[in-house]
Amino acid sequence: MSGLRDLPSDIRFVPLPDSEAAFAFSFAVKKEALGPHILKRWPWDEDFQRQVHRLRLAQKPFFAIHRDDVAIGTLSWQVHPDHFRFGEFYLQAYYQGRGLGSRILRHTLSLADAAGLAVRLEYLKWNPVGTLYLRHGFRPIGETDIHVLAERPPAPRA
Repeated sequence: MSGLRDLPSDIRFVPLPDSEAAFAFSFAVKKEALGPHILKRWPWDEDFQRQVHRLRLAQKPFFAIHRDDVAIGTLSWQVHPDHFRFGEFYLQAYYQGRGLGSRILRHTLSLADAAGLAVRLEYLKWNPVGTLYLRHGFRPIGETDIHVLAERPPAPRA
């Protein structure tokens, strides 16, 4: 499974093309969603953040999250032999706190469960999104100076 199946009936995951428009959209969503958490510790360095974001776009598959044909966020979903990697999950502020993040996370976890694989991710230690991940079965497996590294094992098969 290299792609990311859509979530019926209103959520689609569209691979981001290698284009300036895709970069601009994905960077704007990241800045809106993650920027406030970065600003809790550091000033926002636009050039540095753009450079890091370009690198991430080149390293992993990104998807635009569409709800009813409106692009509302991004997600990176990587397939590895022994796990899936969930990351770069950003929703525009208007769509946060409406249950969409939980729906999308549950959907990706169900795909991993069907494949019998764990899901791994990381998040800033002070980002409240950690509570969402803990509620969905992720447990810390390590940390860096600024990130919690977490994993959710696959659900037992019935």
